[in-house]
Amino acid sequence: MSTADEPNVRIGDVSGSTFAIGSHAHAESHHHAPPTHDAERELLQAVRELRADLARLRSSEEIRELDEALADTENEITRTGAAGESRRQRLRELLTDAQSVLSLLTSAGAVAGLLGL
Repeated sequence: MSTADEPNVRIGDVSGSTFAIGSHAHAESHHHAPPTHDAERELLQAVRELRADLARLRSSEEIRELDEALADTENEITRTGAAGESRRQRLRELLTDAQSVLSLLTSAGAVAGLLGL
């Protein structure tokens, strides 16, 4: 087969695109949406600050559970641009439960304020 007979593929600008070439090719796409509203950006920042502060505390079941919920919230906001109401409600409950420990952290107050506590 000469080079003139070989298939020729040209790919232009593919930013933000997903493609696969070949008979067994598989394409998978993961796009991360930035937070769409100022309130979501504020919540994301406050969640990150609280997670950083929690790392400074002595770990307990209550703190680990809160940190996991905060990580899930951070992931959801980063992935979809917003935190769903059920996730927000779960954070409200965990913040209320951990209030005795969190009262020392201003970052906890920021997250609680953004969640309407």
